[in-house]
Amino acid sequence: MIPILHTERLILRPHQAADFDAYFAMWSDPAVVRFIGGKPFDRETSWTRFLRHAGMWLHMGFGYLAITDRQTGAFLGETGFQELRRKIDPAIEGSLEAGWVLRGAAQGRGIVTEAVSAMMAWADEAHAGRRITCFIEPSNEASRRVAAKLGFAEFARTDYHGAEVILFERNAPSRTQS
Repeated sequence: MIPILHTERLILRPHQAADFDAYFAMWSDPAVVRFIGGKPFDRETSWTRFLRHAGMWLHMGFGYLAITDRQTGAFLGETGFQELRRKIDPAIEGSLEAGWVLRGAAQGRGIVTEAVSAMMAWADEAHAGRRITCFIEPSNEASRRVAAKLGFAEFARTDYHGAEVILFERNAPSRTQS
């Protein structure tokens, strides 16, 4: 079952077809993708990526959720986990690969930290003990700060499609036996 998560300012929910225009606008914005491959997505690529979210939830039991403003319902971005079976060394296959992205107007207000914190809390319950990873381009200071706030630690630097990336992992909170 795909969760719906609530925070003080946000609702994280499954993507809806009505989100697509805002989703495409986000992924076609050069400022948004400058640290995520550097190339804006065309409409077709955005649509394929958009549809991938439903499949990830269906087949993997996790995926991405749309980040929406709790008061207005506006689409702000997305966060969640994926398993893309990337050709990367060291491998992160089998982990919950965390990711996040916001529309330009939503950036710089602590929204990502709030949203990703909610996703991490969900993962700690739904996928207890599972390794959580992410990778970030070295020059993306904002995402590196978010990762540090959320307990991620660097474990490797490697090449992914010709670009240097930093691999991070987050250890699951330890459970107290009663």
